[in-house]
Amino acid sequence: MLNGLRLKNALISGANNIIKNKEHVNELNIFPVPDGDTGTNMSMTISSGSKAIADLPEDVTTGEVIKNFVPNLLRGARGNSGVIMSQIFRGFVKELKGLDIIDVTALGNGVQHAAETAYKAVMKPKEGTILTVAKAGADKSMDLLVNGDTDDIIKFCDEVAAEMEGALLQTPELLPVLKQAGVVDSGGEGLMTFIRGALDALKGKATDFTVN
Repeated sequence: MLNGLRLKNALISGANNIIKNKEHVNELNIFPVPDGDTGTNMSMTISSGSKAIADLPEDVTTGEVIKNFVPNLLRGARGNSGVIMSQIFRGFVKELKGLDIIDVTALGNGVQHAAETAYKAVMKPKEGTILTVAKAGADKSMDLLVNGDTDDIIKFCDEVAAEMEGALLQTPELLPVLKQAGVVDSGGEGLMTFIRGALDALKGKATDFTVN
């Protein structure tokens, strides 16, 4: 289960990972326009949220983390990729507001709402993008909630993240322009970069939660 401090640290760790790897994400940016700014925009967007929770105390509640993180993320959204990322978080927290502890059920429902909200925010959703990666997480979350037998939030996150990583690797098969360039979708890579960093915090692999 996640309390406020674990949620705060996971969000900061995920944000720091995007900031650290933004140039790699930029290099993948060829769709919809090859302007090489996906990583920059996503890092600016996510850091708007992480900076807002940096000074929250160790006894912070999940509600306080969400109340500070998401509105600032939405206000700080930059570029197409940043806006979609902000909408993913806006959908994600719909299930979490008012909860002191986030369990597997709440987390799984949050992942589903994240994908739904992101799709609705795009006028013409395109598969082979960050949306496809988010949807893979939503589908896996639903499957685990219906058929799974685990209350272990780390195991749950690992299985959902693995499904999303697989969807990311398949994005070139859905967008010919990606296959021609030999890259995965930059927005999807940005989302997974955040998730990898957040998971490192949950697993104790990341220990420095200073906001970059």
